[in-house]
Formats: sequence, structure tokens, C-alpha cells
Amino acid sequence: MNTIIEPFRIKSVEPIRVTTQRERQKLIKSAHYNLFGLRSDDVIIDLLTDSGTGAMSSAQWAAILNGDESYAGSPSFYRFEAAVKNLMPFVHIIPTHQGRAAEAILMSIYGGNGKNIPSNTHFDTTRGNIEASGAHGHDLVIAEGHIPDNLHPFKGNMDIKRLDAFLQKYGNSVPCVMTTITNNAGGGQPVSLENIRQTAALAKQYGKPFIIDGCRFAENAWFIKEREAGQGSRCIEDIVRDCFAVADGMTMSAKKDGLGNIGGWLALNNDDDAELARNHLIRTEGFPTYGGLAGRDLDALAQGLAEVVDEDYLRYRIQVNQYIVDRLDSIGVPVIKPAGGHAVFIDARAWLPHVPSLAYPGQALAVALYEIGGIRACEIGTVMFGKQPDGSEAAAAMDLVRLAIPRRTYTQSHADYLIEVFEELAKVKDTLLGYRIVKQSKLMRHFTCEFEPLI
Repeated sequence: MNTIIEPFRIKSVEPIRVTTQRERQKLIKSAHYNLFGLRSDDVIIDLLTDSGTGAMSSAQWAAILNGDESYAGSPSFYRFEAAVKNLMPFVHIIPTHQGRAAEAILMSIYGGNGKNIPSNTHFDTTRGNIEASGAHGHDLVIAEGHIPDNLHPFKGNMDIKRLDAFLQKYGNSVPCVMTTITNNAGGGQPVSLENIRQTAALAKQYGKPFIIDGCRFAENAWFIKEREAGQGSRCIEDIVRDCFAVADGMTMSAKKDGLGNIGGWLALNNDDDAELARNHLIRTEGFPTYGGLAGRDLDALAQGLAEVVDEDYLRYRIQVNQYIVDRLDSIGVPVIKPAGGHAVFIDARAWLPHVPSLAYPGQALAVALYEIGGIRACEIGTVMFGKQPDGSEAAAAMDLVRLAIPRRTYTQSHADYLIEVFEELAKVKDTLLGYRIVKQSKLMRHFTCEFEPLI
């Protein structure tokens, strides 16, 4: 069958307020042209992020009723811990309220002035926590990862030769090696199991802990199953276990492939590092058996981890993205290929060649998407990554717009509406102008900065 059907039935619905284009033009202006500044009920289809925006299942809602809110030693924690260890065989599982909290705790151990931390591509909060500690993040994705239409099956892979040279160059200033699966900032592209193992082996050779940012681990495992030689007959759970078996730790935003609305964790094997992490957790998040989460949230995540490795779910999720990519490609919209796991990425630099990178073509495209169709997307380009540690500005490697698809939230008709909005946008794209930033913060400016349109 060619029709993509959602492998679930809808039991509860949430109304969408349909705004007019004139209303949206006023609303985005009042938000200083920053999509993060909009009220969510002024958005028709919200693709700003897939983090915590998915729909929980009836089984997850039922699990919430089992939540035990004891301050210490809650059975909800032990159910959560067992669910994590079933897929990720780490010694210490430390819950946090979301992934960036886990990153902050990790950087309290590994970060610091003069440190250099490599990854395939650090995402925004990871890089923000690294830089806040005084360290520097470095991106070492393979060359194909910077070519939007290159069809390499694992464009998120670490460049092993560059990592080797990096470790030789920076030596003792490297506290750990990181990899993110899938590679969000690079277009949601997966990392192969072979590359994960090669990265782990090289880190071990140099005596460095290997840490995986695993927030989209199930989607990454699906791509391994579909694209990597020798993996096609294996179950998703076993592929996931193999990915983490070679790691020394992980950070996790369970708002992605934990299928939760909140939550995350830091996992470690080293006892001393885990003790430091728990001490930090107690100061900033909560006791180690709840870590800033309610017991009901821990139970919802335990159930979500059982559901996210279901192959019918993963097949549907990836097919939706592929469908949107194919349709956009057919009408001439430049997209990152092959389709990623959690989002569709538009190459704004290619589609708006008249807008220079330092005039933020991704922001221009994202604003236009909202004004024309009420779609909220996220710029991932020079706004997000162009500000340099010394305060100067430089073009990012790519200027992308991410359409992050919330899990189990929208239907096929929403996808078709999205395509129609792009068809309308194509008629006026050559008239779009860039933006200037008139107010910004020192770190992770894209969340709160204010823009003015160029005239």
C-alpha cells in the first residue's frame, strides 16, 4: 500500500485557532519577528520543535495514575530506571527535568576554561552548556554532512580522521568525545553503528570518555536497520543496545524519543563521575530518585521507552518525513536529503540566494512561512550558530529551516496543508528580504533575540 496511515486512533482532540494572514503579520511584528516569541494558540501548525510536543498514548496516561510522589525511593523511579537500562546498559541512571539539565551537569564535570570538546555536531543547548563552562565545542561531521543534496546514508557520521587529528592536536585539553544521534543541526541525519563503534574505539585509544547525546536514539536505530549492511534482520532494541554498549555515558532529552512531555537523564558508568553528578543534581534538580520530575512523569517515560522502539510507529514516523521531502522536492524546494528522522530541513540559503547569510535567510523564510500559512518553524543557521566566541559574526556552515514534526500529533492532511503553504510561498520567495538583529543575549541568542526587517 502507498497510503501512509497513522498506526493509532485519535481518542482526544485539541482545537486549532485559524488566524488570517493579516492577523499573523501583526502578531509576528509584535513578537519582534522571533518565532519563539509567539503565543502557541496563534499558530496553526507548530513545527518549532519536536521536543516535548508529542501526544502521549493511552497507556502512558494510564501509567501516570501509578506515579508515586515519594521524595526518595519512589517505585516510579525504579520502573523508569529499569526501562532505561533495558535499552541503555549503563551503571548509573540519573534523572533530570530535561536534556539540557543533563548537559549542564555533565559540563560541571568535564567542562571548564580551555577545554575542547569534539562532536559530530553539537546542538544549541549542548554548545551553550559547553561555552557557559568556559570550554569550546568543535564539530567534526563528515564532509557529506555539509552538502544538502548529498545522498550519503549516514551524513551524521563523525569524521574519524579529523577526530584523530583533533585528539592529537588538543591532547589533555579534551575531557571527552561526544556524538549526537541523530545529528539534529545537520538535518536530522543518522550515525551508523560502525561509526559509533569507530568513534568509541578512537576515544578509548586516547583515554577519553565517549558520551552519546541520545535524544533520538530510536530514529537513529531505524536508519541503521534500514541502511546499514548486516543490520536489516535485527530488532530495534538490539541495535539500540549495541549503540550504547560502547559508550561511557549519555545525555538524554526524553522529550524526544522518550515520548514524554518533560524529562531526561544523564547516564554514566564511572562511579566517581556519577557521585559528582548526583551531588550537582541535588543542588540544582532534586534528589537522585526524582531529579526534578514528578513520579508520574517517570512512569510515563518508562512506558514511552517501550513504545518508541515499536517498528510500526518508527516506520510511520520516517515515512511522513519522506513524504514531505519528496513533495517539496517535486515543487522545487531545496531540502536536505535523504529525509531525516524527526524533521524536514529546508536549505534556505539555496532557496533565497538573494539574501546573504548575515541577513539570515533562514529567519526570512521562517517568518514568511508563519505569515502565509500560520506554520511555526525554527531557523537553524547563522542566527543559531553564527555568533562566534569572541563576539564577532560569521556565516554558519548551512542556513536551514527546520520543520520539526511532533510525535503522533498531526495527521496526513496537516502534511498536505504544509505543502500547499510552500506552493504559495514559492510565488513570492524572490521578494523576501533579510533581517538584522537589534537585541541579543550572550549565549543561545536565537531563543530571545529581536529582529527588524531589512528595507
